[in-house]
Amino acid sequence: MPVTDRAFLFGDGIYEVVFGRDGRFAFWELHMQRLARSAAEVELKVPLDSGQWLAVAERLWADAGCETGSLYLEVSRGVAPREHSFPERAEPTVVAFVKELKVATEGDGEAALAVLLPDQRWLRCDIKSVNLLPNVLARQAAKRQGGREAILVRDGLLTEGAATNLFLVRQGELWTHPLDQHILPGVTRHVVLEEARRLGIPIRLEAYPADELALVDEVFVTGTTSHVLAIGEILGHWRRSGPDPITARLRQAYLGRLEAETMGAPHSAQSAG
Repeated sequence: MPVTDRAFLFGDGIYEVVFGRDGRFAFWELHMQRLARSAAEVELKVPLDSGQWLAVAERLWADAGCETGSLYLEVSRGVAPREHSFPERAEPTVVAFVKELKVATEGDGEAALAVLLPDQRWLRCDIKSVNLLPNVLARQAAKRQGGREAILVRDGLLTEGAATNLFLVRQGELWTHPLDQHILPGVTRHVVLEEARRLGIPIRLEAYPADELALVDEVFVTGTTSHVLAIGEILGHWRRSGPDPITARLRQAYLGRLEAETMGAPHSAQSAG
């Protein structure tokens, strides 16, 4: 990628990360829909449609000999002179690669340490932009304190993790921030909410006050590569006092969906049949 690509110069690009196993990709159309939405929000032309992306993904997966891993897709506005306004004739740049990941299993859930930090990101967190420096700084600040994730606070309300969506359980009710410009519309978040509705777990789509963390019974975060990850402690603010029954049920349900999405023939073979 040339150094004059706008992804390098301005962070002018969007991306997706998709979980895959044996050439099958979980929740593919949800990821493609989110990629298209992000592109529309930043007026960026995506040169490949869902089927073309899938052909690229399957070829990369086969070439890498990957079993379980993640697929990274990125589209930038392309190579152009360094001017802040959109270039008139630049062609989009496409980047894709795969990364091996540990296989998720139903019984390997763990409780992670998280750190509470101010949400200093821009006000369009709903766009999956490559402009992730505030997220990087938050994760690094959490890492310095021994944390796996940073849980972010804006105007006294919990938003999400630096690279995850946030869920809390209070008196049997599942809380998560509503979809707006302050959080990313996570694919894993979407599936977990579907499973919560199927299981009859009450849902509250509302931003949770940070100063009421002591009243929370369970905390977990979700993401494409972290799946459903229980939080055991938010440093200096909250520590779980018992088991996480709702987190465990949702993790089991999500991993069941993930297995169903990634077992059997690759997507293109199914389409051809």
